[in-house]
Amino acid sequence: MPRPLHTPRRSPRQVALLEGLVDLFLTQGFLRFGIGDLAERLRCSRSTLYEIAPSKEQLVITVVRAFFRRSTERVEARVEAERDPVRRIGAYLDAIATELSPATPAFYADLDAFAPAREVYAQNTAAAARRVKLLVESAADPARAVDASFVGAVAAEVMESIQRGQMEAMTSLDDAQAYRRLADLIVAGVTGAPLRAV
Repeated sequence: MPRPLHTPRRSPRQVALLEGLVDLFLTQGFLRFGIGDLAERLRCSRSTLYEIAPSKEQLVITVVRAFFRRSTERVEARVEAERDPVRRIGAYLDAIATELSPATPAFYADLDAFAPAREVYAQNTAAAARRVKLLVESAADPARAVDASFVGAVAAEVMESIQRGQMEAMTSLDDAQAYRRLADLIVAGVTGAPLRAV
């Protein structure tokens, strides 16, 4: 298993602290915590956290980036394990659902309220949309006219709706179910396969 949060500039201790911060932020959010609170939760000193980032705001951005970097590596590993081009679309969206499953409403609320973290989130959603576009392009039947750019844009809108909880409010589907339905929709558009009943 790769160590996605490890970089040459990070000690093993810092890597472990980043992992702990990712888990804490996903389950409890981050805005209500000060550096002292985080140090207490992780059983380290404030100065140890300041070695990772020089301020609380920078620490939040570092942790949110680390989460998305880790998630991207895990998602791509799942995609690479799937050889069928059409199945790769479903594998990609299923893997995203798995990575996001620990994230609570508190995490999403704080992400939305803190503009720099929200921008990291937006960049990653845009990257995911581009990835869906590429997967669609590689899986599309040449006999069918599929606009991969449109599919990518639709995927981005739906993914944002899922991650903000709007899709669940409208459909009662949890995140994993919604991602599976999105995969079904995209695969049906690419291959002409019938959609499964909800």
